Amino acid sequence: MKKFKDALYPIRPIKDLKDLIDNSVLLFSERNAFLIKDKPGGDYKPIKYDTFKKDLDALGTALLDLGLKDKRIAVIGENRYEWVLTYLSVVNGVGVIVPLDKELPANEIKYLLERSNASALVYSDKLENVLDTALEGTENLQYLISMDAETDTHKSLSLNKLIEKGNQLINQGRKDYINAVIDPDAMSILLFTSGTTGMAKGVMLSHNNICANIMAMSQYVQTTENDKLLSVLPIHHTYECTCGILTPLYQGSCVAFCEGLKHIVKNLGEAEATIMLGVPLIFESMYKRLWKKAEKEGRADKLRKGFMVNRALRKVGMDKSKKLFKAIHQALGGHIRMFISGAAAIDPEIIECFNDLGVNMFQGYGLTECSPIVTVNKDRYMKAASAGLPMQGTEVKIFEPDEDGIGEIICKSGSVMLGYYENDEETKKVLRDGWFFTGDLGYFDNEGFLYITGRKKNVIVTKNGKNIFPEEVEYYLNKSDYVKECLVWGKDDEEDEDILVCAEIVPDEEYLEEIGKSYTDEELRTVFQDIIHEINSKMPFYKRIRRFNIRHEEFEKTTTKKIKRYGQNLNK
Repeated sequence: MKKFKDALYPIRPIKDLKDLIDNSVLLFSERNAFLIKDKPGGDYKPIKYDTFKKDLDALGTALLDLGLKDKRIAVIGENRYEWVLTYLSVVNGVGVIVPLDKELPANEIKYLLERSNASALVYSDKLENVLDTALEGTENLQYLISMDAETDTHKSLSLNKLIEKGNQLINQGRKDYINAVIDPDAMSILLFTSGTTGMAKGVMLSHNNICANIMAMSQYVQTTENDKLLSVLPIHHTYECTCGILTPLYQGSCVAFCEGLKHIVKNLGEAEATIMLGVPLIFESMYKRLWKKAEKEGRADKLRKGFMVNRALRKVGMDKSKKLFKAIHQALGGHIRMFISGAAAIDPEIIECFNDLGVNMFQGYGLTECSPIVTVNKDRYMKAASAGLPMQGTEVKIFEPDEDGIGEIICKSGSVMLGYYENDEETKKVLRDGWFFTGDLGYFDNEGFLYITGRKKNVIVTKNGKNIFPEEVEYYLNKSDYVKECLVWGKDDEEDEDILVCAEIVPDEEYLEEIGKSYTDEELRTVFQDIIHEINSKMPFYKRIRRFNIRHEEFEKTTTKKIKRYGQNLNK
C-alpha cells in the first residue's frame, strides 16, 4: 500500500461543467450514463451519454425560450434523471440553480424560494401536496415545471414537453444555449445549508469551485467504464451531487438511481452496482445486520477466522475475498467493490470489516462550503480511522493547536465557496485572508492524515480548561448493541462547581426484541448504568458521563442522517 502513498491518477483538465459534459460525451458517447426506472419496482433502463447531452441541450434551449436567461431556477425532488437534467441544463447556459431539500416543510420551502428570488421551480409530483401549501402567496415564481406531467396544464409546464420544444427549436437553428459562454467564476449554484427558517445560510458556488473539487478528487479515487454507482444520498446535498453524480460523469461511469433507503440492497443487485457513497448510518446498519445474521447462524467465529486468513493471503498478493465470503457479496448485489463514507465520522471497525470482506472502503471529509471535499483517503492508500489526506491543490492547516495538536481545521483551495448569499457578516467570520475556517476540530498524524475530533461549537469546556469532545463519548456509547443513538452535552452544575457530562440515549428496541428482552424503564436504566460504568472506566474522570436520560423518540436529523445537535427536545 505504501507504494501508492504519492501516486496520483491522471486527470483531464476541465474549465467548467459545460466543458465536463461536452468532453465526456465525446469520450464516452456510447456508454451508459444513467440507469433509470420508468415505474417503481420496474427494470433499470439505460440512458447513454449522447442521449443525455441531447436532452440537456433541448431543455436548456427551452428554458431560454421561456425568458429565464440569468434567472434563479429551483429544483426539488427525489434522486432521478430529471433532477440531474435540470441541474446541469440550468448551470450550463441558463442561470443559477437552487437545489432544495425535498424533506423541508412547506413554510421553509416557501421561505427559500422567496429568499433566492427563484423565477421557476422544477419539481417532482411526489411533492405536489407540500408544494400546494408552500406556493401559496409566492410572488416571484413565473413558472412551475413538473418532472412527471405528460402535458402542460393550467398549473404547470411539462418537463418532457419542454424537451420536445427545445429539440424543435434546435432543429430550426436555435443555438444560443449550445453556444453559451460560461463565466466559471460567477455564482452558478446557490445551496442552502440545513437550518430552521431564517437560519439556513446560502452557499454560493461557481463552476470553478465544483470543477476543482472533481479534478482533485479524481486524482485520489478512480472509477472506470465498468463501474456503476448507486445514487442513494439526497441529491440536493453537495456530497451526493458532486461526488455521486458529477464525478462519475466526468470519469465516464454510470449512475443508477436508488428507489429509497429500504431498497438499497435490492437496487444494488438489480443495477449490478460496483460503488456506493453513503453516510455512517447506512453502513452501520449493513454492518450490524451482517454480524447479527452471522451470530444467529453460528458463523461468526468462522467469519472472523476467514478475515484472518484473507489478511494473510493479501499480504502475499492473493485476495480470495470473493470466494471466502461469496454469500455476503451476493447479499450486497454480487458486484460491489467500493464503499465511500462521508458526512460524519464512522467507526473504523466498520471500514476494516468491509475491507476484510474484499470491499474497498474508506472515508473522506468535507463541507458544502468546500464543494464539498477537503480531505479523502486514496482508494489505494488509506487509514480506516482517518478522514484522509488533503487533496491536490488544497492546503489544510490546524489553527491554534493545543498541547495535543488539536485545533480548528482551516483550508484554502479553488473549491472554497464565493461566500454566503447576502450575508457579508457571516462570510467574514469564516473567510479570512483566503482561508476558510471550518468550525471543525482535528489533528494530523505524522504521515499527513487528518483526524476529526468534533465541532468547535460542540466542545464541552470544563472549569479548569479541559476540552471534552461529545462526539468521542457518543462513539463509545454507540458501540453498545443496546444503543440506537445518543446525544452528549455539558451541563453547568452549581453543586459541583463544574461542568457535568450528560447523555440522552435512545434504546435499540429492535435489538431488545431480537434477544427476547422486555424491560421496564427502571430495568432499562439499570442496564444503561452498567454500560455507562464500563465506558467511564475507560475514560479520564473529567470525561465521564455523570447523568443520563432514556428516551424512546428518535432525534431529529438532517437529510444526511446526522443528528441535529441543537433545537432538540432534551430532558435536561
